[in-house]
Amino acid sequence: MPKPVSAQVVVVAGASTGIGRATALAFAARGARVVCAARGTTALDTLVAEIRERGGTAVAVPADVADAAAVRSLAELAERQFGRIDTWVNVAAVGIWGRVEDISAAEFERVMRVNFLGHVHGVHAALPALRRAGGGVIIGVSSGEGKRAVPLSGPYVASKFALQGLYDTLRMELAQEGAPIAVTTILPASVDTPFFEHARSKLGVLVKPPPPVYAPEVSPPASCSRPAVPGARSRSAARRQPSCWVSASRRRCSTPRCPSGGSGSACNARTVRTPVRTTWTTRCPILGAFTAPTPAGCCGTPCSPG
Repeated sequence: MPKPVSAQVVVVAGASTGIGRATALAFAARGARVVCAARGTTALDTLVAEIRERGGTAVAVPADVADAAAVRSLAELAERQFGRIDTWVNVAAVGIWGRVEDISAAEFERVMRVNFLGHVHGVHAALPALRRAGGGVIIGVSSGEGKRAVPLSGPYVASKFALQGLYDTLRMELAQEGAPIAVTTILPASVDTPFFEHARSKLGVLVKPPPPVYAPEVSPPASCSRPAVPGARSRSAARRQPSCWVSASRRRCSTPRCPSGGSGSACNARTVRTPVRTTWTTRCPILGAFTAPTPAGCCGTPCSPG
Protein backbone atom coordinates (compact mmCIF):
# COMPACT_ATOMS: atom_id res chain seq x y z
CA MET A 1 0.00 0.00 0.00
CA PRO A 2 1.32 3.51 -0.80
CA LYS A 3 2.44 5.29 2.35
CA PRO A 4 0.43 8.47 3.10
CA VAL A 5 2.41 11.70 3.30
CA SER A 6 1.50 12.00 6.99
CA ALA A 7 3.50 8.83 7.67
CA GLN A 8 6.56 9.77 5.60
CA VAL A 9 10.06 10.95 6.37
CA VAL A 10 11.09 13.47 3.71
CA VAL A 11 14.51 14.94 2.94
CA VAL A 12 14.54 18.26 1.07
CA ALA A 13 18.00 19.14 -0.25
CA GLY A 14 17.96 22.86 -1.00
CA ALA A 15 15.25 23.83 1.47
CA SER A 16 16.30 27.29 2.59
CA THR A 17 14.44 29.45 0.03
CA GLY A 18 12.01 29.42 -2.88
CA ILE A 19 10.59 26.12 -4.13
CA GLY A 20 12.63 24.12 -1.61
CA ARG A 21 11.28 26.08 1.34
CA ALA A 22 7.70 25.87 0.04
CA THR A 23 8.19 22.12 -0.44
CA ALA A 24 9.37 21.60 3.13
CA LEU A 25 6.46 23.65 4.50
CA ALA A 26 3.93 21.76 2.36
CA PHE A 27 5.19 18.34 3.43
CA ALA A 28 5.22 19.39 7.09
CA ALA A 29 1.70 20.79 6.82
CA ARG A 30 0.53 17.36 5.66
CA GLY A 31 2.15 15.64 8.62
CA ALA A 32 5.47 14.45 7.21
CA ARG A 33 8.65 14.59 9.28
CA VAL A 34 10.98 16.79 7.25
CA VAL A 35 14.76 16.92 7.14
CA CYS A 36 15.67 20.36 5.75
CA ALA A 37 19.12 20.74 4.18
CA ALA A 38 20.92 23.70 2.59
CA ARG A 39 24.07 25.77 2.97
CA GLY A 40 22.38 28.75 4.65
CA THR A 41 22.06 27.96 8.35
CA THR A 42 20.09 31.09 9.27
CA ALA A 43 17.41 30.44 6.64
CA LEU A 44 17.25 26.77 7.67
CA ASP A 45 16.76 27.69 11.32
CA THR A 46 13.90 30.05 10.51
CA LEU A 47 12.29 27.38 8.31
CA VAL A 48 12.43 24.73 11.03
CA ALA A 49 11.15 27.21 13.58
CA GLU A 50 8.20 28.04 11.32
CA ILE A 51 7.38 24.36 10.83
CA ARG A 52 7.51 23.69 14.57
CA GLU A 53 5.37 26.72 15.35
CA ARG A 54 2.71 25.24 13.09
CA GLY A 55 2.87 21.94 14.94
CA GLY A 56 5.11 20.08 12.49
CA THR A 57 8.29 18.07 12.93
CA ALA A 58 11.52 19.11 11.23
CA VAL A 59 15.28 19.22 11.69
CA ALA A 60 17.86 21.44 10.01
CA VAL A 61 21.04 19.98 8.51
CA PRO A 62 23.58 22.39 6.98
CA ALA A 63 24.97 20.73 3.85
CA ASP A 64 26.44 21.66 0.48
CA VAL A 65 24.95 19.37 -2.17
CA ALA A 66 28.12 19.76 -4.24
CA ASP A 67 29.93 17.78 -1.52
CA ALA A 68 29.16 14.08 -1.94
CA ALA A 69 30.31 13.21 1.60
CA ALA A 70 28.05 15.89 3.09
CA VAL A 71 25.05 14.50 1.20
CA ARG A 72 25.79 10.97 2.39
CA SER A 73 26.00 12.30 5.95
CA LEU A 74 22.63 13.99 5.42
CA ALA A 75 21.03 10.66 4.53
CA GLU A 76 22.67 8.94 7.50
CA LEU A 77 21.43 11.63 9.89
CA ALA A 78 17.88 11.38 8.55
CA GLU A 79 17.86 7.61 9.09
CA ARG A 80 19.33 7.94 12.60
CA GLN A 81 16.83 10.64 13.53
CA PHE A 82 13.65 9.12 12.09
CA GLY A 83 14.52 5.51 11.24
CA ARG A 84 14.13 5.67 7.47
CA ILE A 85 13.68 7.90 4.38
CA ASP A 86 10.52 7.68 2.25
CA THR A 87 10.90 10.65 -0.11
CA TRP A 88 14.01 12.54 -1.23
CA VAL A 89 13.68 15.92 -2.98
CA ASN A 90 16.62 17.43 -4.88
CA VAL A 91 15.97 21.12 -5.49
CA ALA A 92 19.18 23.12 -4.87
CA ALA A 93 20.36 25.25 -7.81
CA VAL A 94 22.56 28.22 -8.68
CA GLY A 95 22.78 30.32 -11.83
CA ILE A 96 24.97 32.72 -13.75
CA TRP A 97 23.78 34.97 -16.55
CA GLY A 98 25.78 36.09 -19.55
CA ARG A 99 26.95 35.04 -22.98
CA VAL A 100 28.60 31.62 -23.18
CA GLU A 101 31.89 33.15 -24.32
CA ASP A 102 31.93 35.50 -21.32
CA ILE A 103 31.40 32.79 -18.68
CA SER A 104 34.55 31.08 -17.45
CA ALA A 105 35.11 27.34 -17.25
CA ALA A 106 35.28 27.64 -13.45
CA GLU A 107 31.84 29.29 -13.42
CA PHE A 108 30.42 26.57 -15.67
CA GLU A 109 31.92 23.97 -13.35
CA ARG A 110 30.36 25.48 -10.21
CA VAL A 111 26.89 25.53 -11.77
CA MET A 112 27.24 21.93 -12.91
CA ARG A 113 28.57 20.81 -9.52
CA VAL A 114 25.50 22.19 -7.74
CA ASN A 115 22.73 21.82 -10.32
CA PHE A 116 23.73 18.46 -11.79
CA LEU A 117 26.23 16.65 -9.57
CA GLY A 118 24.30 17.83 -6.51
CA HIS A 119 21.35 15.80 -7.80
CA VAL A 120 23.64 12.86 -8.59
CA HIS A 121 24.94 12.94 -5.01
CA GLY A 122 21.35 13.06 -3.75
CA VAL A 123 20.35 10.06 -5.86
CA HIS A 124 23.38 8.07 -4.68
CA ALA A 125 22.57 8.85 -1.04
CA ALA A 126 18.83 8.30 -1.36
CA LEU A 127 18.66 5.00 -3.24
CA PRO A 128 20.20 2.74 -0.54
CA ALA A 129 17.99 4.36 2.12
CA LEU A 130 14.85 3.98 0.00
CA ARG A 131 15.66 0.32 -0.63
CA ARG A 132 16.08 -0.23 3.12
CA ALA A 133 12.69 1.43 3.65
CA GLY A 134 11.04 -0.89 1.15
CA GLY A 135 10.53 1.76 -1.54
CA GLY A 136 9.75 5.43 -1.92
CA VAL A 137 10.12 8.44 -4.18
CA ILE A 138 12.93 10.54 -5.63
CA ILE A 139 11.83 13.98 -6.80
CA GLY A 140 14.16 16.10 -8.93
CA VAL A 141 13.24 19.75 -9.40
CA SER A 142 14.59 20.71 -12.80
CA SER A 143 13.22 23.53 -14.98
CA GLY A 144 11.30 24.26 -18.16
CA GLU A 145 14.75 25.25 -19.44
CA GLY A 146 15.61 21.57 -19.31
CA LYS A 147 13.36 21.24 -22.37
CA ARG A 148 13.77 24.61 -24.10
CA ALA A 149 17.01 26.58 -24.12
CA VAL A 150 17.05 30.35 -23.67
CA PRO A 151 19.89 32.80 -24.39
CA LEU A 152 22.25 34.17 -21.73
CA SER A 153 21.68 31.23 -19.40
CA GLY A 154 24.05 28.64 -20.87
CA PRO A 155 25.38 26.94 -17.70
CA TYR A 156 21.93 26.75 -16.12
CA VAL A 157 20.28 25.45 -19.29
CA ALA A 158 23.01 22.84 -19.78
CA SER A 159 22.65 21.64 -16.19
CA LYS A 160 18.88 21.28 -16.54
CA PHE A 161 19.15 19.36 -19.82
CA ALA A 162 21.59 17.06 -18.02
CA LEU A 163 19.07 16.53 -15.21
CA GLN A 164 16.40 15.50 -17.69
CA GLY A 165 18.70 12.78 -19.01
CA LEU A 166 19.72 11.69 -15.52
CA TYR A 167 16.19 11.23 -14.21
CA ASP A 168 14.84 9.64 -17.40
CA THR A 169 17.68 7.11 -17.28
CA LEU A 170 17.22 6.42 -13.57
CA ARG A 171 13.47 5.97 -14.04
CA MET A 172 14.02 3.37 -16.79
CA GLU A 173 16.67 1.49 -14.83
CA LEU A 174 14.47 1.23 -11.72
CA ALA A 175 11.49 0.18 -13.83
CA GLN A 176 13.53 -2.55 -15.51
CA GLU A 177 14.62 -3.76 -12.08
CA GLY A 178 11.07 -3.67 -10.75
CA ALA A 179 12.16 -1.56 -7.77
CA PRO A 180 9.30 0.09 -5.83
CA ILE A 181 10.95 3.49 -6.21
CA ALA A 182 9.25 6.20 -8.25
CA VAL A 183 11.18 8.99 -9.97
CA THR A 184 9.49 12.31 -10.66
CA THR A 185 11.01 15.25 -12.51
CA ILE A 186 9.44 18.67 -11.90
CA LEU A 187 9.85 21.27 -14.67
CA PRO A 188 8.70 24.61 -13.21
CA ALA A 189 8.07 27.66 -15.33
CA SER A 190 8.96 31.10 -13.90
CA VAL A 191 8.72 31.14 -10.11
CA ASP A 192 9.09 34.16 -7.83
CA THR A 193 12.08 33.16 -5.69
CA PRO A 194 15.35 34.80 -4.56
CA PHE A 195 17.16 32.69 -7.16
CA PHE A 196 17.28 35.57 -9.65
CA GLU A 197 18.65 37.98 -7.05
CA HIS A 198 21.28 35.51 -5.88
CA ALA A 199 22.49 34.51 -9.35
CA ARG A 200 25.65 36.11 -10.68
CA SER A 201 25.06 38.38 -13.65
CA LYS A 202 27.51 39.58 -16.29
CA LEU A 203 24.85 41.62 -18.05
CA GLY A 204 24.95 44.76 -15.96
CA VAL A 205 21.26 44.40 -15.05
CA LEU A 206 19.20 42.55 -12.45
CA VAL A 207 17.89 39.36 -14.03
CA LYS A 208 14.10 38.87 -14.06
CA PRO A 209 12.05 35.78 -14.98
CA PRO A 210 9.72 35.88 -18.01
CA PRO A 211 6.00 36.19 -17.27
CA PRO A 212 3.78 34.70 -16.11
CA VAL A 213 5.57 34.32 -12.79
CA TYR A 214 4.14 31.94 -10.20
CA ALA A 215 4.48 31.84 -6.41
CA PRO A 216 6.60 28.90 -5.17
CA GLU A 217 3.63 27.68 -3.12
CA VAL A 218 1.49 27.10 -6.22
CA SER A 219 2.74 23.60 -6.96
CA PRO A 220 5.41 22.32 -4.55
CA PRO A 221 6.69 18.75 -5.09
CA ALA A 222 4.77 17.58 -2.00
CA SER A 223 1.96 16.59 -4.38
CA CYS A 224 4.31 14.11 -6.12
CA SER A 225 5.24 12.06 -3.06
CA ARG A 226 3.06 9.00 -3.64
CA PRO A 227 5.08 5.85 -4.45
CA ALA A 228 4.21 4.71 -7.96
CA VAL A 229 3.68 1.21 -9.27
CA PRO A 230 7.09 -0.14 -10.38
CA GLY A 231 7.60 0.73 -14.02
CA ALA A 232 5.19 3.67 -13.96
CA ARG A 233 6.44 6.82 -15.62
CA SER A 234 6.03 9.94 -13.51
CA ARG A 235 6.98 13.34 -14.80
CA SER A 236 5.57 16.83 -14.46
CA ALA A 237 5.99 19.14 -17.44
CA ALA A 238 6.15 22.90 -17.41
CA ARG A 239 3.85 25.07 -19.38
CA ARG A 240 5.50 26.08 -22.62
CA GLN A 241 6.55 29.70 -22.33
CA PRO A 242 7.64 31.98 -25.17
CA SER A 243 11.05 33.33 -24.31
CA CYS A 244 10.93 36.67 -26.05
CA TRP A 245 8.25 38.84 -27.64
CA VAL A 246 9.06 41.47 -30.24
CA SER A 247 6.64 44.15 -31.38
CA ALA A 248 7.25 46.07 -34.61
CA SER A 249 5.32 47.43 -37.57
CA ARG A 250 7.23 47.69 -40.86
CA ARG A 251 6.54 45.47 -43.86
CA ARG A 252 9.88 44.02 -44.91
CA CYS A 253 11.56 41.58 -42.54
CA SER A 254 15.11 41.94 -41.30
CA THR A 255 16.71 40.47 -38.18
CA PRO A 256 15.82 42.46 -35.06
CA ARG A 257 18.23 41.69 -32.27
CA CYS A 258 17.34 42.33 -28.64
CA PRO A 259 20.03 43.68 -26.31
CA SER A 260 20.11 40.29 -24.55
CA GLY A 261 22.01 39.03 -27.58
CA GLY A 262 19.34 36.87 -29.24
CA SER A 263 17.64 37.49 -32.56
CA GLY A 264 14.06 36.69 -33.49
CA SER A 265 13.80 32.94 -33.85
CA ALA A 266 16.96 32.39 -31.80
CA CYS A 267 14.94 33.78 -28.87
CA ASN A 268 11.81 31.82 -29.83
CA ALA A 269 10.31 35.18 -30.76
CA ARG A 270 6.62 35.69 -31.17
CA THR A 271 5.80 39.02 -32.80
CA VAL A 272 2.65 41.08 -32.96
CA ARG A 273 1.77 44.07 -35.12
CA THR A 274 1.57 47.43 -33.38
CA PRO A 275 1.08 51.02 -34.59
CA VAL A 276 4.56 51.94 -33.34
CA ARG A 277 6.81 52.77 -36.30
CA THR A 278 9.97 54.22 -34.79
CA THR A 279 10.66 51.76 -31.99
CA TRP A 280 10.23 48.10 -31.29
CA THR A 281 9.40 46.67 -27.89
CA THR A 282 10.58 43.35 -26.56
CA ARG A 283 9.98 41.37 -23.41
CA CYS A 284 13.10 39.34 -22.80
CA PRO A 285 13.48 36.65 -20.14
CA ILE A 286 16.67 38.28 -18.95
CA LEU A 287 16.14 42.02 -19.33
CA GLY A 288 12.37 42.35 -18.99
CA ALA A 289 10.57 44.90 -21.19
CA PHE A 290 12.51 47.57 -23.06
CA THR A 291 12.31 49.55 -26.31
CA ALA A 292 14.88 50.16 -29.00
CA PRO A 293 14.99 51.75 -32.47
CA THR A 294 13.06 49.76 -35.02
CA PRO A 295 15.46 47.93 -37.36
CA ALA A 296 15.06 49.02 -40.95
CA GLY A 297 12.51 46.87 -42.76
CA CYS A 298 11.13 45.09 -39.68
CA CYS A 299 7.71 43.65 -40.48
CA GLY A 300 6.32 42.34 -37.21
CA THR A 301 6.76 38.68 -38.07
CA PRO A 302 9.32 36.27 -36.63
CA CYS A 303 12.71 36.92 -38.20
CA SER A 304 15.50 34.49 -38.93
CA PRO A 305 18.71 34.47 -36.88
CA GLY A 306 21.14 37.11 -37.94
